[in-house]
Amino acid sequence: MDVEMKIRGLMVDPSTNMPIVVLKDVNGDTLLPIWVGLYEANAIALEIEKIAPPRPMTHDLLRNLIHGLNGRVERVVVTELKNDTFFAVVWMQQDGETVVIDARPSDALALALRSDCPIFVSDQVLQLAKLGPTAKDNASAEEMRRWLEGLNDEDLGRYKM
Repeated sequence: MDVEMKIRGLMVDPSTNMPIVVLKDVNGDTLLPIWVGLYEANAIALEIEKIAPPRPMTHDLLRNLIHGLNGRVERVVVTELKNDTFFAVVWMQQDGETVVIDARPSDALALALRSDCPIFVSDQVLQLAKLGPTAKDNASAEEMRRWLEGLNDEDLGRYKM
């Protein structure tokens, strides 16, 4: 089963200086941090802040290409978590046919924002993200969860990209 999520914030991990997209369950308090690359975080930040670049960026081009081919992005789903790497798919419709495309979560999220479509995370991914492989990792994962849950809008602004 898939859980609908929204982007709660985009921030920089203060310990690694890596960008994090924080997803939040629309019907609950579940949070899912996904570490992304700097360029992908920038693409997400531009769309969150509704800043239009002077020329189309890659995700804008992709959206325009899909629309130009009479397609429509229906949803994106973070489907798997393997070896600390998230996987996602983009669900599209084209001429009455469903097309499912493999994607990095950061690209799928950037496209979802531009296409105004829902974001989902599989329940299995949420369960795996909560568990963590070792006791040491669980301790740091628990600290991260507490830190993320304690963030308010002012904190998210402070770590904004």
